[in-house]
Amino acid sequence: MGMTGEYVRLSAADLDRALGDADWAQQRVGELAEAEGEAESPLPEPRLHSTDKTWQALDFLLRRRAFPVDIVFGEEDIPGASDWGHGPPRYLTPDRVGAAARALADLTVEALAEGVAGSDLAAAEIYPQGIWDRDGGELEWVLSEYQDLTRFFRIAARYRQGVVMWIG
Repeated sequence: MGMTGEYVRLSAADLDRALGDADWAQQRVGELAEAEGEAESPLPEPRLHSTDKTWQALDFLLRRRAFPVDIVFGEEDIPGASDWGHGPPRYLTPDRVGAAARALADLTVEALAEGVAGSDLAAAEIYPQGIWDRDGGELEWVLSEYQDLTRFFRIAARYRQGVVMWIG
């Protein structure tokens, strides 16, 4: 199964409630996951998102570009939150989500990947290790996940939502 980057979009009111009640936050994420799992077809604007196992590669690429918002690990701890998989969840406020969405709109896939090869990810010991030297499109996998994450943040910014993220 492995470690995966997980995200949920929350209204400003739900984010405020989550910051005051970490148990409620985890329960709310479970409710949203169950509702999306029961949908007959994929939702056009899902509230939950996963970057699968590309989270550390995304972080590596974004840090190289001095990305102004930590969209992989979040910027603030959820007070009192327990471990949601591989550590506690963190979050971005609606204002920081907006800043992230604007910065993502300005950072093309080509610019993100410029000058990077799979061997660079292997040398940096990026999770999941042992795959980056293959010639099977692993870097393209990361870039595809980047595009999906960009869309997720654009939707969150449109609705002025906060985002909670964790490594599951």
